Amino acid sequence: MKYRICPAICLYAFFLLSACTGIFFCPTLLGAAGTPDTLLQELAVPEKGAYTGAYVDFGEGEDNVTLEAIENFEKMVGKHQAVIGLGNFWGEQQFPVKNVHIISSYGAVPLLYWSPWDKPYTENALPDRFNLYNILTGMWDAYIDKWADDARHFGKPLLVAWGIEMNGTWFPWSGYHYGGGQRDSVNQPPDYIGPKIFKQAYRYVVDRVRSKGARNIQWIFHVNNYSHPSAEWNRYAAYYPGSNYVDWLGLSVYGKLDKNMGWGAFYDVCNQAYQEICKVDSSKPLMAAEWGVGEFPNAGNKAEWFKKAFLDFKERFPRIKAAVYWHERWQNSDESYSNLRVNSSPEALDAFRKGLEDAHWIGKPHFRNKELGTP
Repeated sequence: MKYRICPAICLYAFFLLSACTGIFFCPTLLGAAGTPDTLLQELAVPEKGAYTGAYVDFGEGEDNVTLEAIENFEKMVGKHQAVIGLGNFWGEQQFPVKNVHIISSYGAVPLLYWSPWDKPYTENALPDRFNLYNILTGMWDAYIDKWADDARHFGKPLLVAWGIEMNGTWFPWSGYHYGGGQRDSVNQPPDYIGPKIFKQAYRYVVDRVRSKGARNIQWIFHVNNYSHPSAEWNRYAAYYPGSNYVDWLGLSVYGKLDKNMGWGAFYDVCNQAYQEICKVDSSKPLMAAEWGVGEFPNAGNKAEWFKKAFLDFKERFPRIKAAVYWHERWQNSDESYSNLRVNSSPEALDAFRKGLEDAHWIGKPHFRNKELGTP
């Protein structure tokens, strides 16, 4: 049996000592690294409804965060955002201190897409100096430790998605690049090597960050809504690092992104992924860590897509407790454009605004005290 000291008794002792000595102490709790920490809070999972959030086109590195951009987005869509997403790529070699303070001052929780990715940040590149083997051999321990120290010093609630969409082929940390579906016969039943290496790296990073006392982080296991290649070894469950390493499940759920993709309603692109991720861990809350659709009038009606998506979130996907819209426009290699911005047309913006008007969508984050002893 484990015993712990009652916080109320600790506080009483502090006040008694203060009264007897004339010295007044500020009661604190010790973090995992043995350094003083004030009582920590974390984003609470809403019993009803879901948080609304956004990534607001912060530039090529996804990290040019400005308060003006966030406030302009809020004004445009008509609701405060509870979560603001931003990129935090390892090629920058730093924790985004300025950015998280901007987001916090706005009144939202930062969601960091913490990606082991080197410059230039282009998809479909092979593993680089931040490859999973180098991480596991300790090559980047100093960077992880400094990042963790800065995260701890920030002290406010953070959401962190490490190694997102690992079930695809477009990122250098994807299981596809580390043996994919090859069997590791050391364990019985045999493991798939690609997912196994990813899980080891995920746990390694989380363990190291926690060892530095950064207990203000909630970790997101963030997969893509479809696995590529579509094979048994590449299923969500194969990559899951375990409930002790995950606070939220996360999905990227996109409709048509470029002219080569087919048009699919939100329900069509979400439902199968939703059913699969819910089976991975029945105890964790789920968020649409990225969602969106492009403007392609010849293929489908974006305003109608939004309208149905907001209804589906509310009526068909009750475990989704947060949704972060990917508000961005970019040019493709063939000089065509992918315009996911909510204001890509007046009709799309009107549908998005009306969707957010529903009381289901929570615009301000709610917090709860983090339990003693939790990582």
